[in-house]
Amino acid sequence: MDPSQFTAEPSPNETPGADRSPRGFDFDVIIAGCGPTGAMLAAELRLHGVRVLVLEKETEPASFVRIVGLHMRSLELMAMRGLLDRVREHGRQRPAGGFFAAIDKPAPQGLDSAHPYLVGIPQPVIVDLLQAHAIQLGAQVRLGCAVAGFEQDEDRVTVRTADGEQLRSRYLVGCDGGRSTVRKLLGVGFPGEPSRTETLMGEMEVGVPQEEIAPKVAEIRETHHRFWLRPFGQGVYSVVVPAGEVGDRSKPPTLEDFRHQLRAVAGTDFGVHSPRWLSRFGDATRLAERYRVGRVLLAGDAAHIHPPVGGQGLNLGVQDAFNLGWKLAAEIRGWAPETLLDTYEAERHPVALDVLDNTRAQMELLSTEPGPRAVRRLLTELMDFDQVNRRLIEKITGIGIRYDFGAGPDLLGRRLRDIDLEQGHLYGLLHRGRGLLLDRTERLTVGGWSDRVDQLADPTAALDVPCVLLRPDGHVAWIGDEQQDLDDHLSRWFGRPVG
Repeated sequence: MDPSQFTAEPSPNETPGADRSPRGFDFDVIIAGCGPTGAMLAAELRLHGVRVLVLEKETEPASFVRIVGLHMRSLELMAMRGLLDRVREHGRQRPAGGFFAAIDKPAPQGLDSAHPYLVGIPQPVIVDLLQAHAIQLGAQVRLGCAVAGFEQDEDRVTVRTADGEQLRSRYLVGCDGGRSTVRKLLGVGFPGEPSRTETLMGEMEVGVPQEEIAPKVAEIRETHHRFWLRPFGQGVYSVVVPAGEVGDRSKPPTLEDFRHQLRAVAGTDFGVHSPRWLSRFGDATRLAERYRVGRVLLAGDAAHIHPPVGGQGLNLGVQDAFNLGWKLAAEIRGWAPETLLDTYEAERHPVALDVLDNTRAQMELLSTEPGPRAVRRLLTELMDFDQVNRRLIEKITGIGIRYDFGAGPDLLGRRLRDIDLEQGHLYGLLHRGRGLLLDRTERLTVGGWSDRVDQLADPTAALDVPCVLLRPDGHVAWIGDEQQDLDDHLSRWFGRPVG
C-alpha cells in the first residue's frame, strides 16, 4: 500500500480551506514518529480539522516483516473509523484463545464483542494502512525527518529538526518508540526493569521435512514455551528461540546465532538457511512517570514498553492514540472542559500499568524453573473455569477496560459493543469521530452540543438501558433518561453548549 496514492482532503468536521491554527503557528500538533500510534493519532486529529505534521526519522519501512496481532478492542476501533474491511483484507483471522502465557485454552463463548477474534497482519502493512488513512484525511507526513530538540512555553512548542528547521506548534506528541527522543528531552523518568532474558525471532527456510519438525517442537515446548517453528508456506518458517544471553539489541543477530541456540535448546538446528529477517527482543518493562508535561505529551512505546507476550504492545499504543486524539482536538478547537486533557493520563496510565503487570506475570509463567512451572500447571487447571479464562482474555484483548467515571451501572466507563440499530450497526455511525447520544426514549436532545455530538432516536436499539451518551472513542459517558442529567454530562465531556 503506497500512501502517496492518497491526496489530502478536508476532514468531515472541517470547513474546506479553513485555517484553524492561530497566527504564528505552523501547525496545531506535531507528532514525532509515524508508527501505528503516531499515524492513528494524526488521523484522529484530522477528523476534527486539526492541522497535523508527522515527523518520521526513518526513510524506509523496517527491513523485517514481523506479524503483529490486532486484538478485539483494536478491531473495534478500526470498525469505528471504517477501516476494518481493509485490515481484514490484508490480514489473517484466527481464534482469540491461547494468548495468556501461550497456555492453550480456547476463547470462552459469548465474548462481549462483535469481533471475537484476532487478525494477524504484517506490521509494515498496518503502518502503511494507518499512514494512508491519516494522509487521506489531510495530515502531512515527512519521512527522514527527526526531532532533534524543542522548547516550550505557555503558548507554544518550537520543534527543531535534525536538519536545523524550526517549526512552531501548539502541541508536540512523542510517539517515537521505546528509545523516545521526545521523552528523553522532556526529562520524564522511565522507571522499570531492564531486560533479563532475550529471545531470537526471525523467518527463514528449514532443511528438514515438516513431519520431523512438528513432533520435535511439541516435545521442546513442554518445557520451553519461548520456542517455536511455525510454517508460513513455501518452506519458510517463523522461528523463535531463547537467546543465550542478553546482547546488544542495536545489532541484529546472525543466522549462526540462531543455529547455535537451536542446537542448544532442541539438539538440532533444523537445517535453517536463507533468512528473510532476523531480530531479537527482550523483556524490559518500563512505564513513563508522566504522560504530559505542559504542551508535550507521550503515547505508545514512548510511554511504556514491555515484553511482547500476549501481543499487546501495538494495541496498547493505538488505543492510547484513540483516547488522546479527540481530547487534544477539543483543546485546540476551544471547546474542551478544563480538565479533559488531563483525563488522557488518568485513564491510560492505569491501563498500561495493568499490561505491564500481566506481561511480567506471563514471562514468569514461561520460565523453565520448577516454581514457575508449578504455577503454570495450576493456572492451566484454573483456566478450565470459564470466569478465569474469560477474565484473562478480556484483559489481554482490551475489552475488559473500564474507565472510572464515578458510580453507576457496570456499563458506565466501558466501551459499547457494535450493537444492532434500525440504521444498521452502531460503529457505522462513529466514522466521523464525534460523540453520540443513542436515545431509546425518543425524547432527549443534545441541543447546543450538536456541533460535536450526534444523536439517534431508536427505540429498537439492542440496549438494556434507556439512553447512553458515547464519547468519540466509544466509551459510555452517561446512562439515564433525564434531560438535565444528560446536559450535565454533556458539559462534563463536551464543554459549553453553543447558543
